Amino acid sequence: MRLSANLGFLWTGLALPDAIRAAARAGFDAVELHYPYATPADTVRLALEETGLALLSLNTDLGGARGLAAVPGQDVRARALIDQALDYAQVAGARMVHVMSGNAEGDAARATLIENLHYALDRVGERDLTLLIEPLCPKAAPGYYLNSTYQAADIISEIGSDRLRLMFDCYHVHEIDGDPFARATELCDMIGHVQIAAIDDRGPPDHGALNFEAFIAHLQSLGYQGDIGAEYIVAASDRIEDTLGWMSPIRAARQACPE
Repeated sequence: MRLSANLGFLWTGLALPDAIRAAARAGFDAVELHYPYATPADTVRLALEETGLALLSLNTDLGGARGLAAVPGQDVRARALIDQALDYAQVAGARMVHVMSGNAEGDAARATLIENLHYALDRVGERDLTLLIEPLCPKAAPGYYLNSTYQAADIISEIGSDRLRLMFDCYHVHEIDGDPFARATELCDMIGHVQIAAIDDRGPPDHGALNFEAFIAHLQSLGYQGDIGAEYIVAASDRIEDTLGWMSPIRAARQACPE
């Protein structure tokens, strides 16, 4: 189980190659990106090779909103964003691409998202890539189409591809659907990646209502073999490096029970 720094939240004041280097110095095994497209993919790949970090995932670009994949009438633009993300991922070496749904509602939005996910799966072809979809809570992303793990699970089941998985963000899951332990138990077979943060303030995960050590142990007991992404807010007055104490027990557990 690798620990990943989400560079959409951490070290955002640095140029992307320098943020990758900062994550490596801090002891992360991997990184994940939000919208890296201003930095050439081969530049990112070189920084990853230099540091030895893996690139777990990146998002499709926002398209001026929160993505477009579920927005009726935007198929051409949505598919251009999917193409861009898949091509960038292939060059940079990402393992997964998170397809952003965008703000929409209703049956037409659902049908649009399913059609665009089929398009993305066709484009994945023989590449070693997995697609992710992630429910976002209304508090953080008002109007976002994909706003429930139940809704996401229904779409994943209907499409029925092993290349389409659920991004399980504990903060969003708690805000939307309640207990992350219970939802992880119900959805484990669909989960492609897990992100952690404190509940309720989305700060570093070593405080708040979620016992993240117990949650990670629960995931492992369910057979989850993926990685853990740190996607949390750091107060402006704090150094990111001073918020990383939560990593120590995970490292200790890995040393005690190496994979």
